[in-house]
Amino acid sequence: MQTILIVIQLLVSVALVIVVLLQKSEGGALGMGGGNSGFGGLFSPRGAADTLTRATTILAVMFFLSSLALTLVALHGRPESTSILDSGSNTAAPAQPAPKPQQPLPNPLGAPKVPAPR
Repeated sequence: MQTILIVIQLLVSVALVIVVLLQKSEGGALGMGGGNSGFGGLFSPRGAADTLTRATTILAVMFFLSSLALTLVALHGRPESTSILDSGSNTAAPAQPAPKPQQPLPNPLGAPKVPAPR
C-alpha cells in the first residue's frame, strides 16, 4: 500500500511541477504556455489559463491527500503516544539512582596524584 502511495505521490509531484511551469507568469516573460496561439490552437489563451489553473488546483489537492495518506500509513503500526500530563497507570518507572564513582586505581609509576573533585 505504501509503495502505491509513493508512486502516486511521485507522479502527482512531477505533474504539478510541469503544470506550474506551463502557466504564464504575472509579467508574461517566463512561462512556456499560454501565448497567443495557446496549445496549437486547441485552447484560446484565456481557456488555456483557466484549464492550467484548474489542473493546478486538482493536482495540489491530490498532492495534499496523498501526503496525508502516506502519513497515516506510516503511523498505522506505531503505538499510541501518551501525554506526559497523564497520571494514569501508563507512567514510566522512576529513574535509577546514579552509580557510585569507582575508586581510583593505585598509582604504580609514582605519577603525581590528581585532586578529587569536591
